[in-house]
Amino acid sequence: MPPDPTLADLAPDRRLRRLELTVTRRLDGLLHGEHRGLLPGPGSEVAGSREYRPGEDEVRRMDWAVTARTTVPHVREVDADRELTTWLLVDASPSMEFGTAELDKRELAVAAVAAVGFLTAGSGNRLGAQLLGAHGLRRFPARGGRTHLLGLLRALLAAPRAAGTDPAAGPSAAPGLADGLVAVGRAATRRGLVVVVSDLLDGLPDDPADPPPWEAALRRLAVRHQVLAVEVTDPRELELPDVGLITLVDPETGRRREVCTGDRRLRERYAEAALAQRDQIRQVLRRCGAAHLPLRTDRDWCADIVRHVHAQRRLALAPAASGTGRTARPGALSGGAA
Repeated sequence: MPPDPTLADLAPDRRLRRLELTVTRRLDGLLHGEHRGLLPGPGSEVAGSREYRPGEDEVRRMDWAVTARTTVPHVREVDADRELTTWLLVDASPSMEFGTAELDKRELAVAAVAAVGFLTAGSGNRLGAQLLGAHGLRRFPARGGRTHLLGLLRALLAAPRAAGTDPAAGPSAAPGLADGLVAVGRAATRRGLVVVVSDLLDGLPDDPADPPPWEAALRRLAVRHQVLAVEVTDPRELELPDVGLITLVDPETGRRREVCTGDRRLRERYAEAALAQRDQIRQVLRRCGAAHLPLRTDRDWCADIVRHVHAQRRLALAPAASGTGRTARPGALSGGAA
Protein backbone atom coordinates (compact mmCIF):
# COMPACT_ATOMS: atom_id res chain seq x y z
CA MET A 1 0.00 0.00 0.00
CA PRO A 2 1.47 3.41 -0.95
CA PRO A 3 2.23 5.84 1.90
CA ASP A 4 -0.25 8.59 2.72
CA PRO A 5 0.38 11.90 0.92
CA THR A 6 2.43 14.51 2.76
CA LEU A 7 2.18 18.30 2.76
CA ALA A 8 4.82 18.40 0.04
CA ASP A 9 2.62 16.20 -2.16
CA LEU A 10 -0.51 18.27 -1.59
CA ALA A 11 0.91 21.81 -1.62
CA PRO A 12 0.13 23.95 -4.69
CA ASP A 13 2.81 23.97 -7.35
CA ARG A 14 4.22 26.89 -9.33
CA ARG A 15 1.16 27.03 -11.61
CA LEU A 16 -0.71 28.74 -8.74
CA ARG A 17 1.98 31.22 -7.80
CA ARG A 18 0.65 34.09 -9.95
CA LEU A 19 -3.01 33.50 -9.20
CA GLU A 20 -5.22 35.00 -6.53
CA LEU A 21 -8.80 34.61 -5.41
CA THR A 22 -10.96 37.44 -6.67
CA VAL A 23 -13.39 38.88 -4.14
CA THR A 24 -16.03 41.02 -5.82
CA ARG A 25 -18.15 41.54 -2.69
CA ARG A 26 -17.35 44.54 -0.49
CA LEU A 27 -15.86 43.77 2.92
CA ASP A 28 -16.38 45.30 6.35
CA GLY A 29 -13.13 44.35 8.09
CA LEU A 30 -11.14 46.53 10.46
CA LEU A 31 -7.61 46.38 9.09
CA HIS A 32 -6.41 48.03 5.91
CA GLY A 33 -5.89 45.41 3.23
CA GLU A 34 -6.20 44.91 -0.51
CA HIS A 35 -9.97 44.70 -1.04
CA ARG A 36 -12.86 47.13 -1.30
CA GLY A 37 -14.55 48.14 1.93
CA LEU A 38 -18.12 49.15 2.72
CA LEU A 39 -17.30 52.48 4.37
CA PRO A 40 -15.31 55.56 3.35
CA GLY A 41 -11.74 55.76 4.58
CA PRO A 42 -8.13 55.53 3.42
CA GLY A 43 -8.05 53.62 0.17
CA SER A 44 -7.86 53.71 -3.60
CA GLU A 45 -11.39 52.72 -4.70
CA VAL A 46 -13.17 55.89 -5.89
CA ALA A 47 -16.65 56.18 -4.36
CA GLY A 48 -17.70 59.60 -5.69
CA SER A 49 -17.19 63.29 -5.03
CA ARG A 50 -18.54 65.91 -2.63
CA GLU A 51 -18.10 69.60 -2.05
CA TYR A 52 -14.83 70.77 -0.56
CA ARG A 53 -14.94 71.76 3.15
CA PRO A 54 -12.31 74.39 3.98
CA GLY A 55 -10.21 73.43 6.97
CA GLU A 56 -11.31 69.77 6.86
CA ASP A 57 -10.27 68.44 3.46
CA GLU A 58 -6.80 68.17 1.96
CA VAL A 59 -6.18 70.03 -1.27
CA ARG A 60 -4.45 66.99 -2.78
CA ARG A 61 -7.81 65.17 -2.73
CA MET A 62 -9.41 67.75 -5.02
CA ASP A 63 -11.46 66.32 -7.88
CA TRP A 64 -10.47 68.80 -10.55
CA ALA A 65 -12.70 67.34 -13.26
CA VAL A 66 -15.87 67.74 -11.18
CA THR A 67 -14.70 71.12 -9.93
CA ALA A 68 -14.28 72.34 -13.50
CA ARG A 69 -17.73 71.09 -14.55
CA THR A 70 -19.60 72.54 -11.57
CA THR A 71 -17.37 75.59 -10.84
CA VAL A 72 -17.66 74.51 -7.17
CA PRO A 73 -14.63 72.93 -5.44
CA HIS A 74 -15.11 69.16 -4.96
CA VAL A 75 -12.96 66.45 -3.38
CA ARG A 76 -12.78 62.74 -4.21
CA GLU A 77 -14.23 60.19 -1.78
CA VAL A 78 -12.77 56.70 -1.63
CA ASP A 79 -13.81 53.44 0.01
CA ALA A 80 -11.45 51.99 2.58
CA ASP A 81 -9.36 49.02 1.50
CA ARG A 82 -10.06 46.08 3.83
CA GLU A 83 -8.51 42.74 4.60
CA LEU A 84 -10.10 39.47 3.49
CA THR A 85 -11.19 36.81 5.98
CA THR A 86 -11.74 33.40 4.39
CA TRP A 87 -13.66 30.67 6.19
CA LEU A 88 -13.41 27.05 5.06
CA LEU A 89 -15.89 24.28 5.76
CA VAL A 90 -14.03 21.02 5.14
CA ASP A 91 -16.12 17.85 4.95
CA ALA A 92 -14.33 14.93 6.63
CA SER A 93 -17.39 12.69 6.93
CA PRO A 94 -17.13 8.95 6.11
CA SER A 95 -18.28 9.49 2.51
CA MET A 96 -15.09 11.52 1.91
CA GLU A 97 -12.90 8.54 2.84
CA PHE A 98 -13.28 6.94 -0.56
CA GLY A 99 -11.03 6.96 -3.55
CA THR A 100 -9.92 4.74 -6.42
CA ALA A 101 -7.23 7.04 -7.85
CA GLU A 102 -3.92 8.43 -6.58
CA LEU A 103 -5.71 10.50 -3.94
CA ASP A 104 -8.90 9.71 -2.09
CA LYS A 105 -11.60 12.37 -1.72
CA ARG A 106 -10.46 13.49 1.71
CA GLU A 107 -6.85 13.95 0.57
CA LEU A 108 -8.08 15.92 -2.43
CA ALA A 109 -10.07 18.10 -0.02
CA VAL A 110 -6.86 18.88 1.89
CA ALA A 111 -5.16 19.75 -1.42
CA ALA A 112 -8.03 22.15 -2.18
CA VAL A 113 -7.59 23.76 1.24
CA ALA A 114 -3.88 24.21 0.53
CA ALA A 115 -4.70 25.91 -2.78
CA VAL A 116 -7.28 28.23 -1.21
CA GLY A 117 -4.89 29.14 1.58
CA PHE A 118 -2.18 29.99 -0.92
CA LEU A 119 -4.49 31.95 -3.22
CA THR A 120 -6.00 34.07 -0.44
CA ALA A 121 -2.67 34.94 1.17
CA GLY A 122 -2.08 38.68 1.30
CA SER A 123 -1.60 41.72 3.47
CA GLY A 124 -3.82 41.42 6.54
CA ASN A 125 -5.76 38.43 5.13
CA ARG A 126 -6.80 35.64 7.50
CA LEU A 127 -7.93 32.04 7.09
CA GLY A 128 -10.20 30.08 9.43
CA ALA A 129 -11.78 26.64 9.11
CA GLN A 130 -14.46 24.34 10.41
CA LEU A 131 -13.71 20.61 10.09
CA LEU A 132 -16.88 18.53 9.79
CA GLY A 133 -16.12 14.99 10.92
CA ALA A 134 -17.94 11.94 12.21
CA HIS A 135 -17.16 13.01 15.78
CA GLY A 136 -18.41 16.59 15.51
CA LEU A 137 -17.24 20.01 14.39
CA ARG A 138 -13.74 21.26 15.08
CA ARG A 139 -13.04 24.97 14.69
CA PHE A 140 -9.74 26.57 13.72
CA PRO A 141 -9.73 30.33 14.46
CA ALA A 142 -9.10 32.76 11.61
CA ARG A 143 -5.44 33.78 11.55
CA GLY A 144 -2.92 34.93 9.01
CA GLY A 145 0.50 33.71 8.00
CA ARG A 146 2.10 30.65 6.44
CA THR A 147 2.67 28.97 9.82
CA HIS A 148 -1.06 29.01 10.53
CA LEU A 149 -1.86 27.55 7.10
CA LEU A 150 0.68 24.73 7.47
CA GLY A 151 -0.63 23.94 10.94
CA LEU A 152 -4.17 23.78 9.59
CA LEU A 153 -3.13 21.42 6.80
CA ARG A 154 -1.31 19.12 9.22
CA ALA A 155 -4.37 19.02 11.47
CA LEU A 156 -6.59 18.11 8.51
CA LEU A 157 -4.23 15.33 7.42
CA ALA A 158 -3.99 13.99 10.96
CA ALA A 159 -7.74 14.12 11.70
CA PRO A 160 -9.00 10.68 12.75
CA ARG A 161 -10.70 8.57 10.15
CA ALA A 162 -14.21 7.29 10.81
CA ALA A 163 -14.48 3.68 11.91
CA GLY A 164 -16.76 1.26 10.13
CA THR A 165 -20.45 1.98 10.67
CA ASP A 166 -22.78 -0.65 12.05
CA PRO A 167 -26.10 -0.58 10.15
CA ALA A 168 -27.87 -1.97 13.25
CA ALA A 169 -26.81 1.08 15.29
CA GLY A 170 -29.40 3.30 13.59
CA PRO A 171 -28.90 6.77 12.17
CA SER A 172 -25.73 8.58 13.17
CA ALA A 173 -25.91 11.63 15.46
CA ALA A 174 -22.91 13.22 13.74
CA PRO A 175 -23.48 16.78 12.49
CA GLY A 176 -24.42 17.17 8.84
CA LEU A 177 -23.38 19.62 6.18
CA ALA A 178 -26.23 21.96 7.15
CA ASP A 179 -24.89 22.09 10.74
CA GLY A 180 -21.43 22.93 9.43
CA LEU A 181 -22.77 25.76 7.26
CA VAL A 182 -24.68 27.21 10.20
CA ALA A 183 -21.51 27.06 12.32
CA VAL A 184 -19.55 28.89 9.60
CA GLY A 185 -22.28 31.53 9.47
CA ARG A 186 -21.88 32.12 13.21
CA ALA A 187 -18.08 32.29 12.98
CA ALA A 188 -17.94 34.53 9.88
CA THR A 189 -19.13 37.73 11.54
CA ARG A 190 -17.65 39.99 8.85
CA ARG A 191 -18.19 39.87 5.11
CA GLY A 192 -15.65 37.78 3.31
CA LEU A 193 -15.13 34.56 1.37
CA VAL A 194 -16.64 31.19 2.41
CA VAL A 195 -15.28 28.03 0.74
CA VAL A 196 -17.17 24.74 1.18
CA VAL A 197 -15.10 21.63 0.35
CA SER A 198 -17.33 18.56 0.19
CA ASP A 199 -18.87 15.93 -2.07
CA LEU A 200 -22.21 17.69 -1.36
CA LEU A 201 -24.02 14.35 -1.12
CA ASP A 202 -25.27 14.83 2.45
CA GLY A 203 -29.04 14.33 2.49
CA LEU A 204 -29.39 14.83 -1.27
CA PRO A 205 -33.04 13.91 -2.00
CA ASP A 206 -34.04 11.43 -4.69
CA ASP A 207 -36.47 13.94 -6.18
CA PRO A 208 -34.54 16.84 -7.79
CA ALA A 209 -37.50 19.11 -7.05
CA ASP A 210 -36.93 18.71 -3.30
CA PRO A 211 -34.22 20.91 -1.73
CA PRO A 212 -31.38 19.22 0.17
CA PRO A 213 -31.27 19.97 3.92
CA TRP A 214 -28.23 22.24 3.51
CA GLU A 215 -29.61 24.48 0.75
CA ALA A 216 -31.24 27.05 3.06
CA ALA A 217 -28.07 27.46 5.15
CA LEU A 218 -25.93 27.85 2.03
CA ARG A 219 -28.35 30.42 0.60
CA ARG A 220 -28.14 32.48 3.81
CA LEU A 221 -24.35 32.44 3.65
CA ALA A 222 -24.36 33.59 0.03
CA VAL A 223 -26.48 36.64 0.91
CA ARG A 224 -23.71 38.09 3.07
CA HIS A 225 -20.54 36.41 1.78
CA GLN A 226 -19.01 35.34 -1.49
CA VAL A 227 -19.34 31.54 -1.53
CA LEU A 228 -17.29 28.99 -3.45
CA ALA A 229 -18.39 25.34 -3.39
CA VAL A 230 -15.59 22.87 -4.17
CA GLU A 231 -17.25 19.60 -5.18
CA VAL A 232 -14.98 16.56 -4.69
CA THR A 233 -15.79 13.41 -6.64
CA ASP A 234 -14.24 10.06 -7.57
CA PRO A 235 -14.62 8.37 -11.00
CA ARG A 236 -16.28 5.30 -9.46
CA GLU A 237 -19.08 7.55 -8.21
CA LEU A 238 -19.85 8.43 -11.82
CA GLU A 239 -19.62 5.06 -13.53
CA LEU A 240 -19.13 1.39 -12.67
CA PRO A 241 -16.50 -0.78 -14.37
CA ASP A 242 -17.30 -4.32 -15.51
CA VAL A 243 -15.54 -6.27 -12.74
CA GLY A 244 -18.13 -8.94 -11.97
CA LEU A 245 -19.87 -9.34 -8.62
CA ILE A 246 -18.93 -6.68 -6.03
CA THR A 247 -20.19 -5.61 -2.61
CA LEU A 248 -21.01 -1.92 -2.22
CA VAL A 249 -20.97 -0.36 1.25
CA ASP A 250 -22.60 2.93 2.23
CA PRO A 251 -19.89 4.61 4.36
CA GLU A 252 -22.44 6.75 6.20
CA THR A 253 -24.85 3.97 7.26
CA GLY A 254 -22.85 0.76 6.78
CA ARG A 255 -25.53 -0.79 4.55
CA ARG A 256 -24.23 -3.36 2.05
CA ARG A 257 -25.50 -4.50 -1.30
CA GLU A 258 -24.15 -7.00 -3.79
CA VAL A 259 -24.11 -5.78 -7.39
CA CYS A 260 -23.29 -7.64 -10.59
CA THR A 261 -21.39 -5.11 -12.66
CA GLY A 262 -21.43 -7.44 -15.66
CA ASP A 263 -24.99 -6.24 -16.36
CA ARG A 264 -24.57 -3.57 -19.06
CA ARG A 265 -28.03 -2.10 -18.46
CA LEU A 266 -27.28 -1.72 -14.74
CA ARG A 267 -24.04 0.14 -15.51
CA GLU A 268 -25.92 2.47 -17.86
CA ARG A 269 -28.62 3.19 -15.27
CA TYR A 270 -25.91 3.86 -12.68
CA ALA A 271 -24.15 6.36 -14.97
CA GLU A 272 -27.44 8.09 -15.81
CA ALA A 273 -28.39 8.38 -12.13
CA ALA A 274 -24.92 9.71 -11.23
CA LEU A 275 -25.12 12.30 -14.02
CA ALA A 276 -28.57 13.41 -12.82
CA GLN A 277 -27.27 13.66 -9.26
CA ARG A 278 -24.37 15.93 -10.25
CA ASP A 279 -26.72 18.08 -12.32
CA GLN A 280 -28.99 18.34 -9.28
CA ILE A 281 -26.05 19.63 -7.21
CA ARG A 282 -25.18 22.19 -9.89
CA GLN A 283 -28.75 23.46 -9.92
CA VAL A 284 -28.80 23.82 -6.13
CA LEU A 285 -25.54 25.79 -6.13
CA ARG A 286 -26.85 28.02 -8.91
CA ARG A 287 -30.03 28.74 -6.92
CA CYS A 288 -27.94 29.63 -3.89
CA GLY A 289 -25.69 31.99 -5.85
CA ALA A 290 -22.51 30.03 -5.07
CA ALA A 291 -19.59 29.60 -7.46
CA HIS A 292 -18.92 25.95 -8.36
CA LEU A 293 -15.50 24.29 -8.67
CA PRO A 294 -15.66 20.52 -9.39
CA LEU A 295 -12.51 18.50 -8.62
CA ARG A 296 -11.93 14.79 -9.33
CA THR A 297 -9.48 12.41 -7.73
CA ASP A 298 -8.37 11.11 -11.15
CA ARG A 299 -7.68 14.53 -12.69
CA ASP A 300 -5.01 17.19 -12.35
CA TRP A 301 -6.73 19.19 -9.62
CA CYS A 302 -4.22 22.02 -9.88
CA ALA A 303 -5.00 22.50 -13.59
CA ASP A 304 -8.74 22.48 -12.81
CA ILE A 305 -8.24 25.27 -10.26
CA VAL A 306 -6.21 27.32 -12.75
CA ARG A 307 -8.94 26.96 -15.39
CA HIS A 308 -11.60 27.97 -12.86
CA VAL A 309 -9.59 31.01 -11.79
CA HIS A 310 -9.25 32.27 -15.35
CA ALA A 311 -12.92 31.60 -16.13
CA GLN A 312 -13.99 33.59 -13.06
CA ARG A 313 -11.63 36.39 -13.98
CA ARG A 314 -13.16 36.65 -17.44
CA LEU A 315 -16.63 36.82 -15.88
CA ALA A 316 -15.51 39.55 -13.47
CA LEU A 317 -14.07 41.62 -16.32
CA ALA A 318 -16.99 41.08 -18.70
CA PRO A 319 -19.16 44.00 -17.44
CA ALA A 320 -16.28 46.44 -17.91
CA ALA A 321 -15.50 45.10 -21.38
CA SER A 322 -19.14 45.52 -22.47
CA GLY A 323 -19.36 49.01 -21.01
CA THR A 324 -22.10 48.08 -18.52
CA GLY A 325 -20.06 48.41 -15.36
CA ARG A 326 -16.64 48.94 -13.94
CA THR A 327 -13.89 46.37 -13.54
CA ALA A 328 -14.00 44.30 -10.37
CA ARG A 329 -10.85 44.30 -8.35
CA PRO A 330 -9.01 40.97 -8.26
CA GLY A 331 -11.00 38.67 -5.36
CA ALA A 332 -14.06 33.63 -6.14
CA LEU A 333 -11.40 32.54 -8.08
CA SER A 334 -9.74 35.03 -10.49
CA GLY A 335 -6.26 36.32 -10.91
CA GLY A 336 -3.26 36.88 -13.16
CA ALA A 337 -1.72 34.58 -15.70
CA ALA A 338 -0.34 31.28 -14.54
